[in-house]
This record gives sequence, structure tokens and C-alpha cells, in this order.
Amino acid sequence: MKTIVWDVDDVLNDLMNVWLEQFWQPKHRLDYESIKVNPPHQLLGVSKEEYLSLLDDFRLSGNYDRLEPIKEIKKWFTVNGAKCRHVALTRVPIAASHISAAWVMRNFGDWIRSFHFIPSYRAGENPPVYDENKGAYLNYFGRADLLIDDTVENIEMAEKAGVKTLVFPRPWNQSKMTIDQLLDEVLKVIKE
Repeated sequence: MKTIVWDVDDVLNDLMNVWLEQFWQPKHRLDYESIKVNPPHQLLGVSKEEYLSLLDDFRLSGNYDRLEPIKEIKKWFTVNGAKCRHVALTRVPIAASHISAAWVMRNFGDWIRSFHFIPSYRAGENPPVYDENKGAYLNYFGRADLLIDDTVENIEMAEKAGVKTLVFPRPWNQSKMTIDQLLDEVLKVIKE
């Protein structure tokens, strides 16, 4: 049985779009489709630390809990989820990891049975480093057949670890696929 590894934020959910629409745009102007880099702190006119702090506030305030899964992804899991194993692999601050894990299990727990995270470090934190990036984790894990991620850096690191990849379409990665086309490619990998 194949093992598919899914990024969480901006792949299983629409974090950036919801955060931007509900919490940034009411006071500032920046259209989601114009975000060509992630993290977008320079486009927002704030430091990277301030941007991460704003996202952390969103995560810790209860708003993250209310994020809806991306409809196409949820539908795909409902129809095809039992055809392979699934793992969530995300980069999130330690203080919010339990929130992300709970969201995944609440929305995808019928199919995703493992949640792993690489700490997204914040000032004052000094946890032990087991894996510096997703590629290092996937190399350690050794069972991934496919990584689906929105960040090109993560895709490149996974490929170096020998894992097939698909870039989830987001404005900052210039993927040419639609979500449905990507999900068709996932099915092809499952059937290989």
C-alpha cells in the first residue's frame, strides 16, 4: 500500500487565504492572488517575525480550529482515501502543534493516522533538532511514496531524499495544475 505525505497549511486547508481575507485585508490591501512569495512578510510590509507572530495569534485564538478543509481535498479523501496510507507533515511552531494536529485528526482522521511536524522556530525556543527540514524527516521515515506540498523548497528537499512530489497549486509556487489535476496525479501514483 502506498504512503502519501500531505502538508497541512495551504494544502489540506486554506490558511493563508482565510487569514489574509479575514484578518489582514480589513485593514490593509493585498489580494491573495498577488502573493508570489511565501512567507509574504515583505509584501505585507512587516518583518518576518511580525508576520509569524500574526499567524501564531490566528492559530492560538481559536480561528484555526474553525478552518474548513479544502472541498476538493475532502471529497477526494472521502472517495479515494482508503486506497493508501496517509501521513500529515507540517512545519508549525511548537506552541501551535497540538492545534494543527487536532485540526487534522478532526477533519481527516478517518484516513490520516500519523501527524508529524518540524518545529517552526520562534524566539526563545530551543527544542532539540531531530530533522532540520521535511526532506530530512522523509529520509528518516523511509516509507513515503509521494509528498504533496505548496512550498518549492520542501519539494526540492523531498526529491533529494528520493521521494516523488507534487506541488500543490498556490500563487507563490506557480504550479500549472489545478487541484483536481493534482488529485488525478495522486491517483496515478497510488495505482503504480
